[in-house]
Amino acid sequence: MVEAVIWDFGGVLTTSPFEAFARFEKERGLPVDIIRRTNAANHFENAWAKFERAEVDLETFDVLFAAESLALGAEVRGRDVVPLLSGDPRPEMVEALRRVKQRFKTGCITNNLPANAIGSSGGRALYVAETMALFDHVIESAKIGLRKPDPRIYRMMVDALGVDPKNCVYLDDLGVNLKPAREMGMTTIKVIDGPQAIGELEAATGLTLSGHAHA
Repeated sequence: MVEAVIWDFGGVLTTSPFEAFARFEKERGLPVDIIRRTNAANHFENAWAKFERAEVDLETFDVLFAAESLALGAEVRGRDVVPLLSGDPRPEMVEALRRVKQRFKTGCITNNLPANAIGSSGGRALYVAETMALFDHVIESAKIGLRKPDPRIYRMMVDALGVDPKNCVYLDDLGVNLKPAREMGMTTIKVIDGPQAIGELEAATGLTLSGHAHA
């Protein structure tokens, strides 16, 4: 029995920033995957983790990320990485979220950056706001100083929604973030693209989430 569906934001309700990272690396002649490797190295305490927990500001992140990427082979400035993060909207996923909301509780756990660190572009800010309004509860890493995959953040969500983890479905595009949810008993979906995620979510919830709704 499903009581709640919990969503990651970036890479789920938007496309993954990984495509933008790859483009940036190619344009600058940087080593392949240098940004992802910098994010992944020491992922609990690196510049990225500190920034998403709001422990450092943009200037500090810029310098730390440059040093960490340089240690892995090429300097990338942190402030050049931030604009690559937004991803493009996935309207079909938002439609699926709308339909899920009619039947189940909804939550969003997002590893994000402090609001003042990102120049929010008008259209995107509106998309984010409209999407966020569809959640019963939202947990943002930069506001609480914890980030996925810290198990406490998932526990906070099930407590806030008043649900049993065994009755939750959790969607994320990163395996490392799915693991704690799975260990708590949640049904997890690794999001590769919209159609795949929607298909798995339909199977998990028994709802029709794409195409025309059945009357």
